[in-house]
Amino acid sequence: MTDFFTMQPGETAAPLPPGPVLCGGSAAMRRIHRFFLWAYSEAPGLVRSVDAGDTARAAYVGEVLGNFDKVLHIHHEGEDLLMYPQLEQRAPACVLHVAQMLEQHRQVTQRLEAIEPLRLRWMGTADAAAGNELVSLYEDLAAVLNVHLRREVTEVMPVADRVMTEEESKAIGQHGVKQFDKKFMVAYLGMVLATNPPADRKELFNEIPAPVRLAYKIVGRRMYRKQYATLFPGRPIPETL
Repeated sequence: MTDFFTMQPGETAAPLPPGPVLCGGSAAMRRIHRFFLWAYSEAPGLVRSVDAGDTARAAYVGEVLGNFDKVLHIHHEGEDLLMYPQLEQRAPACVLHVAQMLEQHRQVTQRLEAIEPLRLRWMGTADAAAGNELVSLYEDLAAVLNVHLRREVTEVMPVADRVMTEEESKAIGQHGVKQFDKKFMVAYLGMVLATNPPADRKELFNEIPAPVRLAYKIVGRRMYRKQYATLFPGRPIPETL
């Protein structure tokens, strides 16, 4: 089975600058991108799972999707502020690839801005027509992400690994964390762990601050399992840690 993060015909990585690898940004990016791939492959089906008029489930599903959208937006915001300007300065040969990634970020933002008002309206009405439109918008967003999430890892991140420090790489992942409710964050951690292979789960978990690991073990794992069972009734719950 071909790994998702494999360049497709016609795609070309940015030229690698000389020097050693300074950070593990590529590995970290793969982990969060796997979560986004899962989240937006499921988003259309989650909207479809809401019967017309079932405002209680629409509100629940819509809140979860809104959190996914917020995480995606803040993830890209962190890259725009803390990674791409540095790549332009430190690896000038990467400038065309940077421009392409920033354009793809713009396309994602454009789609998220179209989704938000419709999602909020649908949450209150569970209107069938609005739901169908929301499904289409999430399918369109997923199509953009399926290109961007691969190309960012395969074409740009090898350069970032050579020109950014480990501290700078970690700062990208930490950007905007304080904007999220702590309960959401520990449940969200369960989803990120579940969408990654076992070895990556362990590495990711070991990189998390000890208080967060403890909170996850005490309440987060249980919250994740409850949320997954509510979103996908009858499905086996994927294992985490």
